[in-house]
Amino acid sequence: MTDSTTHRTILVTGTNGQVGYSLLRSLQGLGTLVAVDRHALDLANPDQIRSVVRDVKPALIVNPAAYTAVDQAESDPEGAHRINAIAPGVLAEEAKALGAPLIHYSTDYVFDGAKEGAYVEDDATNPQNEYGKSKLAGERAIEEVGGAHLVLRTSWVYGRRGKNFLLTMLRLAAERPELRIVADQYGAPTWCATIASMTAQVVAQGFGAEDPRQWWTERSGTYHLTASGSTSWCGFAEAIFELARLDAKPKVTPIAASEYPVPAKRPTNSRLSNDKFAAIFGLRAPDWRDALALCLETA
Repeated sequence: MTDSTTHRTILVTGTNGQVGYSLLRSLQGLGTLVAVDRHALDLANPDQIRSVVRDVKPALIVNPAAYTAVDQAESDPEGAHRINAIAPGVLAEEAKALGAPLIHYSTDYVFDGAKEGAYVEDDATNPQNEYGKSKLAGERAIEEVGGAHLVLRTSWVYGRRGKNFLLTMLRLAAERPELRIVADQYGAPTWCATIASMTAQVVAQGFGAEDPRQWWTERSGTYHLTASGSTSWCGFAEAIFELARLDAKPKVTPIAASEYPVPAKRPTNSRLSNDKFAAIFGLRAPDWRDALALCLETA
């Protein structure tokens, strides 16, 4: 890896997605960004992945792209596996061949949600749906390649674009006087801009190290990266309606997850401990309510 910012290329996948779009802003100034969306890079096609990476020859690959249709994955496990499991392994192989680190994003859904407290990175995984299984397989594929990598597990990602809980709640608030929201599943709503900002700060540390290659190698592994604090989906919805300063707020009725059946089982407890990330990188994400307020103020 070169120490020259002008000659450093960063390949970012999934740039039409929430995290990918935010990364293009947060990573500005850290290198020459090569942005590829699903049209420029089909992650279901391993040969195309290899071709694109070998053509770009990046100093860093950042891969937020994923098959994120959680319920659809139940009826399309092969599609989810191609993008979430096979593709990360191919990216890891190509990154290792270049001597470049890989940053990849994973999910709270690798856990079953049965733990009482916050999950730490070394807790036993036990995904309860096909999406979670595919993401866990992707983590393992990266680990098996053995190159420099950071796997960043996050949760309940939202933003001002795409499909997510925040936008769904704002839309439904304008359509319905009452909303029934699950109140017995807990996690940390995490703004995509928070993920991108924290990622960029880590990248800046790595590229600014005296020996970047050694820095990335020594810190390789899995980390949890979510907003601080936690709430339920119901609490998240109530905060959205409070902070969005709506003219008319819908009534929010708490319900059990069993009253809102969906194809893919969700963890009851999705809380992730960020202590390892804070200890290694000296960074801690803001509280979820503070981030939500800032997101709602951002057009």
